[in-house]
Amino acid sequence: MRPPFLARLLAPRLPFYYGWVVLGCICLAGFARQGPAVAVLSVFIVPMTQAFDWSRTEIAGAVSLGGVLAAFVSPIIGPVLDRRGARLILCLAVASTGLAALALSQTQSLVVFYLLFCFARMVWAGPFELGLYGAINNWFVARRARATSIATLAQMSGLVGLPIIAQLAMAGGDWRGGWIAIGVVVLAVGFLPVWLFLVRRPEDLGLQPDRVAAGPGELPAEPRFSRAAAMRTSAFWLLSLYTVLVFPVQAGVSLHQAPHLIERGLTAMAAATVIGAFSAMSVVASFAIGFLPRYWPLRYVMSLAAVLLAAGTLGLITVHTIEMAYLFAGLFGLGIGGVMTLLPMAWADYFGRESYGAIRGVALSLQVVAQAAGPVASGLLRDVNGTYTSSLVLFGVLAALASLAALAAHRPAVSRAAA
Repeated sequence: MRPPFLARLLAPRLPFYYGWVVLGCICLAGFARQGPAVAVLSVFIVPMTQAFDWSRTEIAGAVSLGGVLAAFVSPIIGPVLDRRGARLILCLAVASTGLAALALSQTQSLVVFYLLFCFARMVWAGPFELGLYGAINNWFVARRARATSIATLAQMSGLVGLPIIAQLAMAGGDWRGGWIAIGVVVLAVGFLPVWLFLVRRPEDLGLQPDRVAAGPGELPAEPRFSRAAAMRTSAFWLLSLYTVLVFPVQAGVSLHQAPHLIERGLTAMAAATVIGAFSAMSVVASFAIGFLPRYWPLRYVMSLAAVLLAAGTLGLITVHTIEMAYLFAGLFGLGIGGVMTLLPMAWADYFGRESYGAIRGVALSLQVVAQAAGPVASGLLRDVNGTYTSSLVLFGVLAALASLAALAAHRPAVSRAAA
C-alpha cells in the first residue's frame, strides 16, 4: 500500500526519525480508542440501569459479546495488518467508534444498546489492538519499550479523561449527553492524523527501523517466526495462558469498579475520580516501563504487574473511605498499566515483527474471550450475592496464577523460527 502523500513529502525533510510522527498518530488514535472502554462504560452503568431498569449482568453482557465477536475477526485482521499496514484499519476503527458512540446517545432499548456497543467493543478489542501495536512494532525495535510505553500512556490518558468528560457532560442528569461528548471527542482527536501521516513500515519510505540505536549487546537478533512456528513453542502458550488469566481481571474489575465503590458509600463523582486515579497510575506504570533496560527479561516485570493486580483487586473488597479507594485502585492501575504495555512488547520481542499481526491475531482471540468472561462473571456474582466481594476474590486468585505463568514464559530460541 502506497504511503500517503504528506508522509512521502515530510519523511526525507525531517531532522528526526519519521517513526516519531507515526508514534504521534498512534497516540491520538489510542486516546480515541477508549470511547467504549469498560472504564468509560462504568460511569454509565448507574444512570442507564436506572433509566431502563436493566440489570448489571445485562449491561456487562454487551462488553462480553463484543469481545466474543472480536475473537472471530482478530485472526482475519492480523494477516491483513501484515500485508496492508495499520492505516486503513485504524481509520475505520476510529470512525466507527465515534459514530457508534454518537448513536448510543439515541438508545431506546436493550437490543439497540447491544447492537451499537457490541460493535464498538469489537472494534476496541480487535482492530484497534492489532493496528496500534502492529504499527509500533513495525517502526521500533531498539526503542520498542519507550515507544510502546508512550503509546500505552496515551491510551491510559484516554481512560483518565474520557470518563470524566462523560461525567461532566452528564452533570445535568442526562446520560445521553455523555455519549455525545464521547463520540465527538473520538472523531475530533483520532481520524485525520492517522489518515494523513501513518505509514505501514519504515521500508515503505526507504528507511530502516530504529535498531541502529541499540548499543553493543543491548538487543539480541530479531526473531522471524511464522504463525505456525510460533504456535509450536511453549512461550506462545504460556503468554496465552498469562493473557487468559489476567484479562478477566482487567475487564471485570474495571467495568464494575464505579458501582462497587458507590455501593461502598462513595458518591458518583468520587467514584469517577477514583477511576481517574487508577487510570493515572496506569499511566505512571506505562511511562516507567519505557525506561527499563531492553536486556531485562520481560517475564519478571509481567509477573510483578500481575502481583499488583492481585493486591489491588483483593484490597478493593475492604474499601470504605475514598483514601482506601485511591490506594487499592492505584495498585490495580499500576498492574493494568504494566500488563497493557508489556504484553504487546513480549509478543513482538519473542516472535518478531514480520508476522506480528498473524501471531497476535490468534492470541488476541483468546484475550478478548477472556475479557468477555470477566464482566459477565462479575455481574452474575453481584446479582446473585448482592455484592462484588465474590468476584473480587475470584479475580485476585486469577491474577496470582498469572504471575506464575509469566515467570515460566522464557523467550524462545531464534533458531526455532521457521517460515
